[in-house]
Amino acid sequence: MLVLRDATRPRSIAVLPRPLHEIQTQNRLDQQTEHWQHRYAIRAGIEATLSQNVRAHGLRWSRYHGLARTHVQHVLTAMACNVARITDWIDATPRTRRRATHFRTLCSATS
Repeated sequence: MLVLRDATRPRSIAVLPRPLHEIQTQNRLDQQTEHWQHRYAIRAGIEATLSQNVRAHGLRWSRYHGLARTHVQHVLTAMACNVARITDWIDATPRTRRRATHFRTLCSATS
C-alpha cells in the first residue's frame, strides 16, 4: 500500500495488483533467509569497492577516448584501489590522531 500526498489534492492510496503484491511479499520473505543475506553481503562488498573507486579514484570520468584506453584506465584504477587497501591494512597506526578533549584530559589528570 502506498499513500500519496500532495498539497493541492486529497490523499490517495495506490494498491498494487494482486500478482505484484504476492511477488513483493514473497521477495520480502526471501530476504529474511540466511542464503539471501549471504548473497547480498557479497554484493554489498562489491558495491563498497565501486563506491570507493568512484569517490577516491574518479572512476566515473575517463581521461581517454575509446574502449581500449578506458579499459586500461579502469584496470589501473582498480590496481590503485587495491594498493591503497593493502597499505591501509598493513599500516596498523591510524592516519590521524584526534586531540584529547578537555574532559578526557581532566579525567586522566585526576586518575
